[in-house]
Amino acid sequence: METKDDWYNVELMTQHAFWNKHHLGCDEHYLVHKLRKDKDYLPELSRIAVKEGEVIGCIMYSKAKVVDGENTHEIITFGPLCVEPKWQGCGVGELLLRETMNIAADKGYKGIVIFGEPEYYPRIGFKTCDNFNITTADGKNFDAFMGFELTKDSMKDIKGKFHESEVFVNLPKEEVEEYNKRFPKLQKLRFPGQWD
Repeated sequence: METKDDWYNVELMTQHAFWNKHHLGCDEHYLVHKLRKDKDYLPELSRIAVKEGEVIGCIMYSKAKVVDGENTHEIITFGPLCVEPKWQGCGVGELLLRETMNIAADKGYKGIVIFGEPEYYPRIGFKTCDNFNITTADGKNFDAFMGFELTKDSMKDIKGKFHESEVFVNLPKEEVEEYNKRFPKLQKLRFPGQWD
């Protein structure tokens, strides 16, 4: 489990993992910082991977919900799940994910819903959310929107619109830029395949 002494190194590793991946720079390291203070953060499920004293991966969980009219179903989500670039492809992320999914199942959570890489998560058992009658908050479904039942049929009675914690959408660019000053300066580069 992460301790306060790990915070900076976890954020630095997260920044390295996401820098220029989806857009210029990244904001995931700031998300990690904000998530730790958020009411929906689940530190009892979140984990880091350490090798020879170096933080090489992390997964952070938070409470989420699926709303169907008057009914609200409590579920969980994770993000970020990331690995230091030089350790990517070595199974660190999958190890973190499988270990924490077992912990979440043991604690009685029914399911996980994420926005994630459609090439990665299905091999671990994630399915697109149309398989669970769950849509995004605005009623959509797409390949990167996936769910996982933590025990057999544990999400069969859950349907509706997915809502993650507000912390995921409240990452103003100017706050991120200010937070970046705590870390060694990295160059922002435009690459094909970035989202924006």
